[in-house]
This record gives sequence, C-alpha cells and structure tokens, in this order.
Amino acid sequence: MPVPMDAFDEVRPAVECLDLLSPPVADALRDWQGSVAVEEVRYVDTDPAIADTALLVEHYGPWLLEQSANCVVVAGKRGGRTTLAACVVLSHTRVDVNGVVRRQLGARKASFAPMDQAVEDSGMAYGGITPIGLPADWPLLVDTAVAEVPYALIGSGGRRGKLIVPGRALAELPGATLLDGLGTA
Repeated sequence: MPVPMDAFDEVRPAVECLDLLSPPVADALRDWQGSVAVEEVRYVDTDPAIADTALLVEHYGPWLLEQSANCVVVAGKRGGRTTLAACVVLSHTRVDVNGVVRRQLGARKASFAPMDQAVEDSGMAYGGITPIGLPADWPLLVDTAVAEVPYALIGSGGRRGKLIVPGRALAELPGATLLDGLGTA
C-alpha cells in the first residue's frame, strides 16, 4: 500500500523547512515532544492553487484521499461563551459537529468557526490550518481513525506545502483527545 511520501518527488524533514512554515507551526516543531521523533514529520512543497484536498488528490491521485486528514475549526457556544476547537478527521469523512463535537465541548450549539476568526486566532492560512501549532487553549479533537493511519497528509499552516505526519503523532499533540466517530461518512 502506498504512503503519502510516494506521491511527491521531494520529501524533507519539516525541521529543515521551518522558514517555509507559518510561525506557530515552526515554533511547535522547534518545541516538539512525544514518542515520535520530530524528523518523522515531513514537508512536501505543493502548489497553493491545489491546496484544497479535492484538487490535491485530483492532481496526485485518488488513493491519497484515504491518507489525508483535514483540520477543521469549530465554535461551541454555551451561555454566551464561545470555545474554539480544532477537529482532525480523515479527508473522506466529515466532522460530526452537531453530535460528537457539541457533546465533547459541552456546548448547546456548535458550528464551523467563521473563517476570519479561525485564521486570525490560529495564525495560519485558510485552507492550510493544521493541528500542529494551534493555540494551547483550544481543545484538539482527533478521530481515532486518523491516529491509526501510518501517515497522514495534513496542512502546513499555509496554502503552500503539506506535512506528512505519523497518525500516532497527531494523537500525542498537546491537548489532543481521541474520539471514535468524530469523522462520519
């Protein structure tokens, strides 16, 4: 079975490409902790025009969809208080915002966060938001299916480039909670 690295001509350790990453992502890689060595987090250069998952897999091959993950920012509201959280699911699934996310956040209402707020608060570009380097006070919800893939292709914090990360490393990110059923068909 191919892995995401097979789709790209040049794959480098992300720590060798810190200048190509958004500041929060670069900082998180500098401070990396966990059982997976930071050198296992890899960077591939991609055209910003095909940063969206559908265009990327159309260009590199449909098999990559099964090994890509999306990071979606949601807003949970309860009693006038809003909590931003990031949800990581495999790209061929959708985040269960009104079920799993709402219950996990203890929110009365949950929805996708406004784009401008997600971008401003994360310090990352829309279409490139990644779970690596998110604000420390954001809950990070990771679907167990993401943790089980050998490698996941994810955003790099910007529209240009992607990261390839062992699934188990995503489950070990600061503030991560593994949830069954976060991603639905």
